[in-house]
Amino acid sequence: MKLDILVFGAHPDDAELGAGGTIAKEIALGKKVGIVDLTRGELGTRGSAEIRDQESANAGKILGVAVRENLRFRDGFFVNDETHQLEIIKMIRKYRPQIVLCNAIDDRHIDHGKGSKLVSDACFLSGLRRIETKIGEESQQEWRPKLVYHFIQWKNITPDFVVDISDYIEAKTDAILAYTSQFHDPKSNEPETPISSKTFIESVHYRAKDLGRLVGVDYAEGFTVERMVAVDSLDHLI
Repeated sequence: MKLDILVFGAHPDDAELGAGGTIAKEIALGKKVGIVDLTRGELGTRGSAEIRDQESANAGKILGVAVRENLRFRDGFFVNDETHQLEIIKMIRKYRPQIVLCNAIDDRHIDHGKGSKLVSDACFLSGLRRIETKIGEESQQEWRPKLVYHFIQWKNITPDFVVDISDYIEAKTDAILAYTSQFHDPKSNEPETPISSKTFIESVHYRAKDLGRLVGVDYAEGFTVERMVAVDSLDHLI
């Protein structure tokens, strides 16, 4: 299956938190979008890997993604080396996206920055034909995405551009809250974490609302780029 956009997240829920509105919008516009989670989030304070497997499947259905896979890298301990790069390359060559979205370039959780660089490096290497990969017995052809964008997570990184998600903030919120083990639940007896507080979800809304305010829309998501952004004409700006 060829995808238009492939989203990588270090943990289940990264894609929803950083780019859930954009994913929902692009799907509504007719794009085929998939998500690849690098780990199962097994080191998370709340829930379990098995619970998060089901939650990520539910969140993917809410957003309408065409496919969701998990590479089962070690949460907290995966590294940017040849072994991990080759697994990412296999996904890129399997789905051949024009656009890749991935983790923030720098963030509170160490896996986010690591995942960001790992995916970025793999996107380049995937275009080198002398790197040979297979899925099963089938050899893969080289493929390099045209664009790599990084979403914004815990830290307030200044975006290079934003996407108007005003009509998709509800889908983003519903997809986030599909991770019932991770976010605010007054009935939960699990330990509190920085993302399980009621104010955390409010902060996600606040950021989207504030980025929207800056560009004259209700809600927006921000991204950083690896190369200069270009537009076809001035009237493509909003």
